[in-house]
Amino acid sequence: MLPEPRRGGFGRPFGAAQFILDFLAGRGPVYGVDAIDPGQGAPQTDVHAAYNRAVLLVVARDRANLKEERAARRQRRNLDLERIEELTRRYIEKPPRLYARMRYHSFLSYFAKLKALGWVEPSGESEPSLLQDTFADAPPRIYYRLTTTGLSAPATNPRAVRDPLGALYGREG
Repeated sequence: MLPEPRRGGFGRPFGAAQFILDFLAGRGPVYGVDAIDPGQGAPQTDVHAAYNRAVLLVVARDRANLKEERAARRQRRNLDLERIEELTRRYIEKPPRLYARMRYHSFLSYFAKLKALGWVEPSGESEPSLLQDTFADAPPRIYYRLTTTGLSAPATNPRAVRDPLGALYGREG
């Protein structure tokens, strides 16, 4: 069962910090994306792609449900589950125009804040990047994993997981 989006506020169904912590802990299938080996970790680009995919899956399902509910109410009929599945597939193949995925630069700066909190660290593994085919001095893809602090953060400090920037800069929230 995918997470449910909240009504109102910022238009994300779940927080990026919570997703990153869950994904690097190997709990990607909760969000509808593939699981990773928590010991090995994943490169930032893979975490970013998985986050955007997870947000798209939830947004597509939510919009399909909303559209079918409105159509069923207007036509005074029962919900058609096959229609919901077909609409969800269509929204995944061609995302809605106003679907706002997290841009890569924003993700990198957010990920840097999690590193500054000590929740994420390089796992020691890396692989060549495609950029290195053209530029030999380009950096490799570095794998990141959770630290013990990052693993325990959701249980010990849920407020910091909801607002990592506030935790980093001492903001009360």
